[in-house]
Amino acid sequence: MTVHKRVIMNCQEMDLAVKRIALQILEKNQVLADMALVGIYTCGVYLAERIGRIILEQTGTTVPSGSLDINLYRDDWSLMTQNPVVKTTDIPFDVDNINLVLVDDVIFTGRTIRAAMDAIMDYGRPNTIQLAVLVDRGGREFPIQPDFTGMTTTVMADERIQVLLDGHGGGNEVVIER
Repeated sequence: MTVHKRVIMNCQEMDLAVKRIALQILEKNQVLADMALVGIYTCGVYLAERIGRIILEQTGTTVPSGSLDINLYRDDWSLMTQNPVVKTTDIPFDVDNINLVLVDDVIFTGRTIRAAMDAIMDYGRPNTIQLAVLVDRGGREFPIQPDFTGMTTTVMADERIQVLLDGHGGGNEVVIER
């Protein structure tokens, strides 16, 4: 079976979208001492790192950042696989009373974000949890909406969005696979 791929965001468009997201995060969170970024494995971690670098370039301030594995928090993990691959969660800061920005590559049903919020609550109680995603493909099963979005698109039920990043499956583009 042949996989058909269609590029919906090239390298330059992805860079612009990530920069726009970072600037919108800065606009909403003007007190950087009260903010942190947490990327959701796998692509969300790399996007959070990029956003953090842009914030550093723009402000001269390093924002605390971490990574979050949500596999065991998913309500559908047993449907996905009998043996989930668990990665290391690394949140090296206190999440209490901060404005936490969750970062993920694609939002679809909202299940990943719901699981991420459950996981974050095991670490403490942030003032706010904001959501930054590179691509919003619609199709929610939960009432969860991103605060910061690089692109909104609609895809067919049999299509999948893949975010390909340098060194992590591709060369900085977003494709739709059928």
